[in-house]
Amino acid sequence: NIDVRPHDPSPSSRFCIFQLGIHDRLQWKIHQMIFAMQELPGEFTTFDFIPGIPAPFNFGLAILMNQKMLTLQEKIQTAPPLLPMLIQGQDFIDAQDELSVTDFMRKYGMPERINSEVFIAMAKALDFIDPDKLSMTVVLTAMNRFLNESNGLQMAFLDGNQPDRLCEPMKEHIERGGGSVIVNTPVKEIVTNEDGTIKHLLMRSGEKVEADEYVSAMPVDIVKRMLPKKWQTMPYFRQFDELEGIPVINLHMWFDRKLKAVDHLCFSRSPLLSVYADMSVTCKEYEDPDKSMLELVFAPCSPIAGGNVNWISKTDEQIIDATMGELARLFPTEIANDDRWPSTSKQGPNGQARLEKYAVVKVPRSVYAAIPGRNKYRPSQTTPIPHFTMAGDWTSQKFLGSMEGAVLGGKLAAEVVSNRALGNPEMPIKEIQQNIVNAAKEYEAREPLGVKGEGAIAFGGGAQLKKDNEALLREVDAVQFA
Repeated sequence: NIDVRPHDPSPSSRFCIFQLGIHDRLQWKIHQMIFAMQELPGEFTTFDFIPGIPAPFNFGLAILMNQKMLTLQEKIQTAPPLLPMLIQGQDFIDAQDELSVTDFMRKYGMPERINSEVFIAMAKALDFIDPDKLSMTVVLTAMNRFLNESNGLQMAFLDGNQPDRLCEPMKEHIERGGGSVIVNTPVKEIVTNEDGTIKHLLMRSGEKVEADEYVSAMPVDIVKRMLPKKWQTMPYFRQFDELEGIPVINLHMWFDRKLKAVDHLCFSRSPLLSVYADMSVTCKEYEDPDKSMLELVFAPCSPIAGGNVNWISKTDEQIIDATMGELARLFPTEIANDDRWPSTSKQGPNGQARLEKYAVVKVPRSVYAAIPGRNKYRPSQTTPIPHFTMAGDWTSQKFLGSMEGAVLGGKLAAEVVSNRALGNPEMPIKEIQQNIVNAAKEYEAREPLGVKGEGAIAFGGGAQLKKDNEALLREVDAVQFA
Protein backbone atom coordinates (compact mmCIF):
# COMPACT_ATOMS: atom_id res chain seq x y z
CA ASN A 1 0.00 0.00 0.00
CA ILE A 2 2.23 2.76 -1.26
CA ASP A 3 -0.31 5.04 -2.94
CA VAL A 4 -0.05 8.00 -0.56
CA ARG A 5 -1.25 10.95 -2.62
CA PRO A 6 -0.93 14.66 -2.02
CA HIS A 7 -4.27 16.35 -1.63
CA ASP A 8 -5.84 19.77 -1.56
CA PRO A 9 -8.72 19.04 0.84
CA SER A 10 -12.07 20.64 0.05
CA PRO A 11 -14.41 21.76 2.86
CA SER A 12 -16.34 18.47 2.53
CA SER A 13 -13.13 16.42 2.78
CA ARG A 14 -11.87 18.45 5.74
CA PHE A 15 -15.19 18.01 7.54
CA CYS A 16 -15.06 14.26 6.93
CA ILE A 17 -11.53 14.09 8.35
CA PHE A 18 -12.57 16.26 11.32
CA GLN A 19 -15.52 13.93 12.03
CA LEU A 20 -13.13 10.97 12.05
CA GLY A 21 -10.86 12.77 14.52
CA ILE A 22 -7.78 12.35 12.34
CA HIS A 23 -7.08 15.94 11.30
CA ASP A 24 -3.69 15.60 12.97
CA ARG A 25 -2.75 13.09 10.26
CA LEU A 26 -2.69 15.80 7.59
CA GLN A 27 0.75 17.26 6.96
CA TRP A 28 0.00 20.77 5.72
CA LYS A 29 2.52 22.38 3.40
CA ILE A 30 3.45 26.01 2.90
CA HIS A 31 0.85 27.82 0.78
CA GLN A 32 2.47 27.91 -2.64
CA MET A 33 2.57 26.23 -6.06
CA ILE A 34 5.91 24.96 -7.36
CA PHE A 35 6.64 24.58 -11.08
CA ALA A 36 9.65 23.04 -12.81
CA MET A 37 11.19 25.45 -15.33
CA GLN A 38 11.07 23.80 -18.76
CA GLU A 39 13.71 26.06 -20.29
CA LEU A 40 15.98 25.92 -17.20
CA PRO A 41 16.46 22.24 -16.29
CA GLY A 42 16.90 21.70 -12.58
CA GLU A 43 15.34 25.03 -11.61
CA PHE A 44 11.92 25.78 -10.12
CA THR A 45 9.66 28.79 -9.74
CA THR A 46 6.73 29.41 -7.40
CA PHE A 47 3.44 31.15 -6.85
CA ASP A 48 3.70 32.27 -3.22
CA PHE A 49 0.55 33.05 -1.23
CA ILE A 50 1.23 35.58 1.52
CA PRO A 51 -0.44 34.72 4.87
CA GLY A 52 -3.10 37.13 6.03
CA ILE A 53 -4.09 38.39 2.58
CA PRO A 54 -7.63 37.21 1.73
CA ALA A 55 -8.86 35.76 -1.56
CA PRO A 56 -8.93 36.76 -4.36
CA PHE A 57 -6.13 39.25 -3.65
CA ASN A 58 -3.67 36.60 -2.44
CA PHE A 59 -4.06 34.68 -5.72
CA GLY A 60 -3.62 37.76 -7.87
CA LEU A 61 -0.60 38.90 -5.87
CA ALA A 62 1.01 35.44 -6.09
CA ILE A 63 0.82 35.60 -9.88
CA LEU A 64 2.00 39.20 -10.09
CA MET A 65 5.02 38.53 -7.86
CA ASN A 66 6.24 35.65 -10.04
CA GLN A 67 8.64 37.09 -12.62
CA LYS A 68 9.68 33.88 -14.39
CA MET A 69 6.55 32.38 -15.97
CA LEU A 70 4.52 35.19 -17.55
CA THR A 71 5.32 38.75 -18.55
CA LEU A 72 3.32 41.62 -17.07
CA GLN A 73 1.53 42.09 -20.40
CA GLU A 74 0.57 38.41 -20.50
CA LYS A 75 -0.76 38.62 -16.95
CA ILE A 76 -2.86 41.64 -17.85
CA GLN A 77 -4.21 39.85 -20.95
CA THR A 78 -5.14 36.81 -18.87
CA ALA A 79 -7.31 38.64 -16.34
CA PRO A 80 -10.28 40.00 -18.41
CA PRO A 81 -11.52 36.59 -19.67
CA LEU A 82 -11.77 35.45 -16.04
CA LEU A 83 -13.88 38.40 -14.85
CA PRO A 84 -17.23 36.86 -15.96
CA MET A 85 -16.43 33.92 -13.67
CA LEU A 86 -16.23 36.31 -10.70
CA ILE A 87 -19.37 38.22 -11.69
CA GLN A 88 -21.65 35.43 -12.96
CA GLY A 89 -20.26 32.60 -10.84
CA GLN A 90 -21.24 28.98 -11.42
CA ASP A 91 -23.60 29.75 -14.32
CA PHE A 92 -20.71 31.11 -16.40
CA ILE A 93 -18.45 28.23 -15.33
CA ASP A 94 -21.01 25.59 -16.34
CA ALA A 95 -21.62 27.28 -19.69
CA GLN A 96 -17.98 26.80 -20.69
CA ASP A 97 -18.21 23.01 -20.61
CA GLU A 98 -18.60 22.86 -24.39
CA LEU A 99 -15.16 24.47 -24.83
CA SER A 100 -11.75 22.93 -24.28
CA VAL A 101 -9.18 24.96 -22.36
CA THR A 102 -7.44 25.77 -25.65
CA ASP A 103 -10.73 26.81 -27.30
CA PHE A 104 -11.55 29.11 -24.39
CA MET A 105 -8.13 30.74 -24.53
CA ARG A 106 -8.43 31.53 -28.20
CA LYS A 107 -12.07 32.65 -27.98
CA TYR A 108 -11.22 35.22 -25.30
CA GLY A 109 -7.82 36.27 -26.64
CA MET A 110 -5.69 34.90 -23.85
CA PRO A 111 -1.93 34.76 -24.59
CA GLU A 112 -0.78 31.45 -26.05
CA ARG A 113 2.09 31.16 -23.61
CA ILE A 114 -0.26 30.76 -20.66
CA ASN A 115 -1.04 27.34 -22.13
CA SER A 116 2.53 26.07 -21.91
CA GLU A 117 3.34 27.98 -18.72
CA VAL A 118 0.24 27.22 -16.62
CA PHE A 119 -2.66 25.38 -18.25
CA ILE A 120 -0.72 22.27 -19.28
CA ALA A 121 0.31 21.76 -15.67
CA MET A 122 -3.23 22.38 -14.41
CA ALA A 123 -4.91 20.12 -16.99
CA LYS A 124 -2.61 17.17 -16.34
CA ALA A 125 -2.94 17.59 -12.57
CA LEU A 126 -6.73 17.92 -12.65
CA ASP A 127 -7.71 15.19 -15.13
CA PHE A 128 -4.53 13.59 -16.55
CA ILE A 129 -5.08 15.06 -20.04
CA ASP A 130 -3.74 17.97 -22.07
CA PRO A 131 -5.57 21.33 -22.28
CA ASP A 132 -6.76 20.81 -25.85
CA LYS A 133 -8.83 17.86 -24.56
CA LEU A 134 -9.96 19.18 -21.16
CA SER A 135 -13.23 21.02 -20.56
CA MET A 136 -12.66 24.63 -19.49
CA THR A 137 -15.30 24.15 -16.81
CA VAL A 138 -12.82 21.98 -14.91
CA VAL A 139 -10.12 24.66 -14.86
CA LEU A 140 -12.60 27.44 -14.04
CA THR A 141 -14.04 25.40 -11.16
CA ALA A 142 -10.56 25.04 -9.70
CA MET A 143 -9.72 28.70 -10.28
CA ASN A 144 -13.01 29.79 -8.74
CA ARG A 145 -11.98 28.02 -5.55
CA PHE A 146 -8.59 29.70 -5.63
CA LEU A 147 -10.24 33.11 -6.05
CA ASN A 148 -12.89 32.62 -3.37
CA GLU A 149 -11.12 30.61 -0.68
CA SER A 150 -8.02 32.10 0.93
CA ASN A 151 -6.59 28.62 1.52
CA GLY A 152 -8.10 27.04 -1.63
CA LEU A 153 -4.67 26.07 -2.98
CA GLN A 154 -2.99 24.93 0.20
CA MET A 155 -1.85 21.32 -0.01
CA ALA A 156 -1.79 18.62 2.63
CA PHE A 157 -0.31 15.13 2.56
CA LEU A 158 -1.69 12.21 4.51
CA ASP A 159 1.04 11.15 6.93
CA GLY A 160 1.05 7.51 5.81
CA ASN A 161 -0.63 4.84 3.71
CA GLN A 162 -4.33 5.31 3.03
CA PRO A 163 -5.62 1.90 4.20
CA ASP A 164 -4.22 2.34 7.72
CA ARG A 165 -4.32 6.10 8.15
CA LEU A 166 -7.65 6.93 6.45
CA CYS A 167 -9.69 3.86 5.51
CA GLU A 168 -9.35 2.10 8.87
CA PRO A 169 -10.73 5.10 10.82
CA MET A 170 -13.65 5.24 8.35
CA LYS A 171 -14.36 1.56 8.97
CA GLU A 172 -14.19 2.05 12.74
CA HIS A 173 -16.54 5.05 12.54
CA ILE A 174 -19.12 3.00 10.62
CA GLU A 175 -18.83 0.08 13.05
CA ARG A 176 -19.27 2.36 16.06
CA GLY A 177 -22.56 3.46 14.50
CA GLY A 178 -23.76 -0.14 14.21
CA GLY A 179 -22.78 -0.73 10.60
CA SER A 180 -20.56 -3.35 9.01
CA VAL A 181 -17.85 -3.08 6.35
CA ILE A 182 -17.56 -6.24 4.27
CA VAL A 183 -14.69 -6.51 1.79
CA ASN A 184 -13.62 -9.12 -0.79
CA THR A 185 -17.28 -9.96 -1.43
CA PRO A 186 -17.99 -9.00 -5.06
CA VAL A 187 -21.47 -8.42 -6.42
CA LYS A 188 -22.26 -10.73 -9.32
CA GLU A 189 -25.62 -9.28 -10.39
CA ILE A 190 -28.27 -6.71 -9.48
CA VAL A 191 -31.40 -8.87 -9.60
CA THR A 192 -34.66 -7.03 -10.35
CA ASN A 193 -38.36 -7.69 -10.10
CA GLU A 194 -40.58 -7.58 -13.20
CA ASP A 195 -41.27 -3.89 -12.61
CA GLY A 196 -37.53 -3.07 -12.52
CA THR A 197 -37.27 -2.53 -8.78
CA ILE A 198 -34.40 -4.26 -7.01
CA LYS A 199 -35.18 -7.72 -5.68
CA HIS A 200 -31.74 -8.42 -4.22
CA LEU A 201 -28.01 -8.34 -4.90
CA LEU A 202 -26.59 -11.69 -5.93
CA MET A 203 -23.04 -12.09 -4.69
CA ARG A 204 -20.42 -14.27 -6.37
CA SER A 205 -20.59 -16.54 -3.35
CA GLY A 206 -24.27 -17.24 -4.13
CA GLU A 207 -25.47 -15.20 -1.16
CA LYS A 208 -28.49 -12.94 -1.72
CA VAL A 209 -28.48 -9.53 -0.05
CA GLU A 210 -31.74 -7.65 0.47
CA ALA A 211 -31.82 -4.08 1.79
CA ASP A 212 -34.12 -1.14 2.40
CA GLU A 213 -31.82 1.16 0.43
CA TYR A 214 -29.14 0.48 -2.19
CA VAL A 215 -26.37 2.98 -2.97
CA SER A 216 -23.87 2.44 -5.79
CA ALA A 217 -20.45 4.07 -5.62
CA MET A 218 -19.02 2.05 -8.48
CA PRO A 219 -16.96 3.77 -11.20
CA VAL A 220 -18.97 4.59 -14.30
CA ASP A 221 -17.25 1.94 -16.45
CA ILE A 222 -18.15 -0.77 -13.92
CA VAL A 223 -21.73 0.45 -13.47
CA LYS A 224 -22.26 0.12 -17.23
CA ARG A 225 -21.24 -3.54 -17.06
CA MET A 226 -23.64 -4.19 -14.16
CA LEU A 227 -26.84 -2.51 -15.43
CA PRO A 228 -29.80 -4.93 -15.27
CA LYS A 229 -31.59 -5.57 -18.54
CA LYS A 230 -34.75 -3.86 -17.22
CA TRP A 231 -32.86 -0.57 -16.71
CA GLN A 232 -30.95 -0.39 -19.97
CA THR A 233 -33.61 1.41 -22.03
CA MET A 234 -34.15 4.13 -19.42
CA PRO A 235 -32.71 7.50 -20.52
CA TYR A 236 -31.19 8.04 -17.07
CA PHE A 237 -28.90 5.04 -17.52
CA ARG A 238 -28.25 5.52 -21.24
CA GLN A 239 -26.50 8.82 -20.54
CA PHE A 240 -23.74 6.81 -18.85
CA ASP A 241 -22.57 5.89 -22.37
CA GLU A 242 -21.29 9.46 -22.72
CA LEU A 243 -18.88 9.03 -19.80
CA GLU A 244 -15.79 6.84 -19.56
CA GLY A 245 -12.80 6.51 -17.29
CA ILE A 246 -9.44 7.82 -18.38
CA PRO A 247 -6.17 5.86 -18.10
CA VAL A 248 -3.41 7.01 -15.77
CA ILE A 249 -0.21 5.51 -14.38
CA ASN A 250 1.23 6.08 -10.91
CA LEU A 251 4.94 5.51 -10.39
CA HIS A 252 6.88 4.87 -7.20
CA MET A 253 10.65 5.11 -7.51
CA TRP A 254 13.25 4.53 -4.81
CA PHE A 255 16.75 6.00 -5.28
CA ASP A 256 20.03 5.09 -3.61
CA ARG A 257 20.63 8.63 -2.34
CA LYS A 258 18.91 11.93 -1.67
CA LEU A 259 17.79 14.08 -4.59
CA LYS A 260 17.29 17.83 -4.34
CA ALA A 261 14.17 17.67 -2.18
CA VAL A 262 11.20 20.02 -1.90
CA ASP A 263 8.70 19.46 0.92
CA HIS A 264 5.73 19.97 -1.38
CA LEU A 265 3.91 18.86 -4.50
CA CYS A 266 5.71 19.84 -7.71
CA PHE A 267 4.23 20.47 -11.16
CA SER A 268 6.72 18.96 -13.59
CA ARG A 269 5.32 20.57 -16.79
CA SER A 270 6.86 17.59 -18.55
CA PRO A 271 5.40 15.99 -21.71
CA LEU A 272 5.07 12.69 -19.83
CA LEU A 273 4.74 13.57 -16.16
CA SER A 274 2.05 15.50 -14.33
CA VAL A 275 2.85 16.11 -10.66
CA TYR A 276 5.32 14.46 -8.35
CA ALA A 277 6.57 14.57 -4.77
CA ASP A 278 9.54 13.24 -2.85
CA MET A 279 7.73 11.21 -0.24
CA SER A 280 10.90 10.86 1.84
CA VAL A 281 10.43 14.49 2.91
CA THR A 282 6.70 15.14 2.41
CA CYS A 283 5.24 12.09 4.20
CA LYS A 284 6.10 10.97 7.73
CA GLU A 285 5.76 7.23 7.07
CA TYR A 286 8.33 7.34 4.25
CA GLU A 287 10.73 9.78 5.89
CA ASP A 288 14.34 8.98 5.02
CA PRO A 289 17.25 11.39 5.53
CA ASP A 290 19.53 9.48 3.15
CA LYS A 291 17.42 8.33 0.19
CA SER A 292 14.59 9.72 -1.96
CA MET A 293 11.35 7.98 -2.86
CA LEU A 294 9.51 9.78 -5.63
CA GLU A 295 5.83 9.32 -6.36
CA LEU A 296 4.84 10.55 -9.81
CA VAL A 297 1.77 10.73 -12.03
CA PHE A 298 2.53 9.64 -15.61
CA ALA A 299 0.03 11.38 -17.91
CA PRO A 300 -1.38 11.53 -20.49
CA CYS A 301 -0.55 7.88 -20.96
CA SER A 302 -2.69 6.72 -23.89
CA PRO A 303 -4.52 7.95 -27.01
CA ILE A 304 -7.75 7.71 -24.99
CA ALA A 305 -6.34 10.53 -22.87
CA GLY A 306 -4.97 12.45 -25.84
CA GLY A 307 -1.41 11.11 -25.65
CA ASN A 308 0.66 10.12 -28.66
CA VAL A 309 1.83 6.82 -27.18
CA ASN A 310 -0.20 4.06 -25.56
CA TRP A 311 1.88 3.64 -22.41
CA ILE A 312 -0.70 1.37 -20.77
CA SER A 313 0.36 -1.31 -23.25
CA LYS A 314 4.09 -0.76 -22.67
CA THR A 315 6.22 -2.77 -20.28
CA ASP A 316 7.12 -1.42 -16.85
CA GLU A 317 10.74 -1.15 -17.99
CA GLN A 318 9.81 1.02 -20.99
CA ILE A 319 7.74 3.32 -18.79
CA ILE A 320 10.49 3.66 -16.19
CA ASP A 321 13.12 4.33 -18.86
CA ALA A 322 10.99 7.16 -20.32
CA THR A 323 10.49 8.52 -16.80
CA MET A 324 14.19 8.40 -16.03
CA GLY A 325 14.76 10.55 -19.09
CA GLU A 326 12.31 13.14 -17.73
CA LEU A 327 13.90 12.98 -14.28
CA ALA A 328 17.29 13.58 -15.88
CA ARG A 329 15.85 16.87 -17.12
CA LEU A 330 14.38 17.75 -13.72
CA PHE A 331 17.56 16.75 -11.85
CA PRO A 332 20.30 17.24 -14.49
CA THR A 333 23.23 17.17 -12.07
CA GLU A 334 21.92 14.35 -9.87
CA ILE A 335 20.58 11.47 -11.99
CA ALA A 336 23.35 9.06 -12.99
CA ASN A 337 24.18 7.72 -16.44
CA ASP A 338 22.83 4.22 -15.84
CA ASP A 339 23.21 1.46 -18.47
CA ARG A 340 19.90 -0.04 -17.36
CA TRP A 341 18.08 3.08 -18.52
CA PRO A 342 19.16 4.23 -22.02
CA SER A 343 17.34 7.56 -21.61
CA THR A 344 20.00 8.62 -19.08
CA SER A 345 22.88 8.09 -21.53
CA LYS A 346 23.54 11.83 -21.91
CA GLN A 347 23.97 12.43 -18.20
CA GLY A 348 27.32 13.86 -17.13
CA PRO A 349 29.77 12.41 -14.62
CA ASN A 350 28.42 14.49 -11.73
CA GLY A 351 25.14 12.57 -11.60
CA GLN A 352 25.31 9.78 -9.02
CA ALA A 353 21.70 8.89 -8.12
CA ARG A 354 20.64 5.44 -9.28
CA LEU A 355 17.28 3.74 -9.14
CA GLU A 356 17.14 0.92 -6.58
CA LYS A 357 13.58 -0.31 -7.15
CA TYR A 358 10.27 0.82 -8.58
CA ALA A 359 6.57 0.04 -8.84
CA VAL A 360 4.36 0.85 -11.82
CA VAL A 361 0.65 1.05 -10.93
CA LYS A 362 -1.62 1.19 -13.97
CA VAL A 363 -5.19 2.43 -13.69
CA PRO A 364 -6.79 1.67 -17.08
CA ARG A 365 -10.06 3.40 -16.14
CA SER A 366 -9.62 6.04 -13.46
CA VAL A 367 -11.65 9.27 -13.14
CA TYR A 368 -14.10 10.07 -15.92
CA ALA A 369 -12.64 11.92 -18.88
CA ALA A 370 -13.69 15.56 -18.43
CA ILE A 371 -13.62 16.36 -22.14
CA PRO A 372 -15.86 19.16 -23.46
CA GLY A 373 -19.59 18.58 -23.25
CA ARG A 374 -19.62 15.86 -20.58
CA ASN A 375 -21.09 17.73 -17.60
CA LYS A 376 -24.63 17.59 -18.94
CA TYR A 377 -24.47 13.80 -18.92
CA ARG A 378 -23.36 13.42 -15.31
CA PRO A 379 -26.40 11.90 -13.56
CA SER A 380 -28.19 13.11 -10.46
CA GLN A 381 -27.84 11.03 -7.31
CA THR A 382 -31.59 10.42 -7.49
CA THR A 383 -32.37 7.64 -9.97
CA PRO A 384 -35.63 6.40 -11.53
CA ILE A 385 -35.31 3.17 -9.53
CA PRO A 386 -37.03 3.25 -6.12
CA HIS A 387 -34.60 2.97 -3.20
CA PHE A 388 -31.55 2.96 -5.50
CA THR A 389 -29.22 5.97 -5.23
CA MET A 390 -26.13 6.78 -7.26
CA ALA A 391 -22.91 8.08 -5.68
CA GLY A 392 -19.42 8.56 -7.08
CA ASP A 393 -17.21 11.41 -8.21
CA TRP A 394 -18.64 11.15 -11.75
CA THR A 395 -22.20 11.94 -10.64
CA SER A 396 -23.52 15.48 -10.86
CA GLN A 397 -21.76 17.85 -8.44
CA LYS A 398 -19.52 20.87 -8.78
CA PHE A 399 -16.17 19.08 -8.57
CA LEU A 400 -14.65 16.87 -11.26
CA GLY A 401 -13.60 13.26 -10.78
CA SER A 402 -11.44 13.57 -7.67
CA MET A 403 -11.28 12.88 -3.95
CA GLU A 404 -13.30 16.05 -3.35
CA GLY A 405 -15.83 14.91 -5.95
CA ALA A 406 -16.12 11.47 -4.36
CA VAL A 407 -16.79 12.95 -0.92
CA LEU A 408 -19.32 15.47 -2.20
CA GLY A 409 -21.03 12.87 -4.41
CA GLY A 410 -21.36 10.61 -1.37
CA LYS A 411 -22.72 13.45 0.74
CA LEU A 412 -25.34 14.29 -1.88
CA ALA A 413 -26.32 10.62 -2.14
CA ALA A 414 -26.71 10.49 1.65
CA GLU A 415 -29.03 13.52 1.44
CA VAL A 416 -31.21 11.67 -1.09
CA VAL A 417 -31.47 8.64 1.20
CA SER A 418 -32.08 10.76 4.32
CA ASN A 419 -34.74 12.82 2.57
CA ARG A 420 -36.50 9.62 1.54
CA ALA A 421 -36.32 8.22 5.07
CA LEU A 422 -38.05 11.35 6.38
CA GLY A 423 -40.96 10.67 4.05
CA ASN A 424 -40.38 13.78 1.98
CA PRO A 425 -41.07 13.94 -1.76
CA GLU A 426 -38.28 12.39 -3.85
CA MET A 427 -35.50 14.79 -4.79
CA PRO A 428 -35.62 15.59 -8.52
CA ILE A 429 -33.77 13.75 -11.27
CA LYS A 430 -31.49 16.00 -13.29
CA GLU A 431 -32.77 16.90 -16.74
CA ILE A 432 -31.73 14.39 -19.39
CA GLN A 433 -30.68 15.55 -22.86
CA GLN A 434 -33.10 14.92 -25.74
CA ASN A 435 -30.51 13.03 -27.79
CA ILE A 436 -30.20 10.55 -24.93
CA VAL A 437 -33.99 10.18 -24.67
CA ASN A 438 -34.12 9.43 -28.40
CA ALA A 439 -31.22 6.95 -28.22
CA ALA A 440 -32.85 5.12 -25.31
CA LYS A 441 -35.95 4.43 -27.43
CA GLU A 442 -33.80 2.68 -30.04
CA TYR A 443 -31.57 0.78 -27.61
CA GLU A 444 -31.84 -3.00 -27.59
CA ALA A 445 -31.44 -4.32 -24.05
CA ARG A 446 -29.14 -7.27 -23.48
CA GLU A 447 -27.90 -9.36 -20.61
CA PRO A 448 -25.42 -7.38 -18.46
CA LEU A 449 -21.78 -8.17 -19.08
CA GLY A 450 -20.95 -8.22 -15.38
CA VAL A 451 -17.46 -7.94 -13.96
CA LYS A 452 -14.93 -10.62 -14.82
CA GLY A 453 -11.91 -11.59 -12.80
CA GLU A 454 -10.52 -10.56 -9.45
CA GLY A 455 -8.43 -7.69 -8.17
CA ALA A 456 -8.42 -3.94 -8.37
CA ILE A 457 -8.24 -3.52 -12.15
CA ALA A 458 -11.31 -5.72 -12.69
CA PHE A 459 -13.33 -3.34 -10.53
CA GLY A 460 -11.98 -0.06 -11.88
CA GLY A 461 -8.96 0.39 -9.62
CA GLY A 462 -5.22 0.30 -10.19
CA ALA A 463 -2.58 -2.39 -9.77
CA GLN A 464 0.73 -3.60 -11.07
CA LEU A 465 -0.14 -5.24 -14.39
CA LYS A 466 0.94 -8.88 -14.38
CA LYS A 467 0.28 -11.61 -16.94
CA ASP A 468 -3.03 -12.73 -15.41
CA ASN A 469 -4.67 -9.33 -15.08
CA GLU A 470 -3.16 -8.17 -18.38
CA ALA A 471 -4.88 -11.06 -20.16
CA LEU A 472 -8.15 -10.13 -18.46
CA LEU A 473 -7.76 -6.47 -19.43
CA ARG A 474 -7.14 -7.44 -23.06
CA GLU A 475 -10.39 -9.40 -22.99
CA VAL A 476 -12.70 -6.84 -21.36
CA ASP A 477 -11.09 -3.54 -22.48
CA ALA A 478 -9.17 -4.26 -25.69
CA VAL A 479 -8.93 -0.55 -26.60
CA GLN A 480 -6.24 -0.23 -23.94
CA PHE A 481 -3.92 -2.21 -26.25
CA ALA A 482 -4.99 -0.70 -29.58
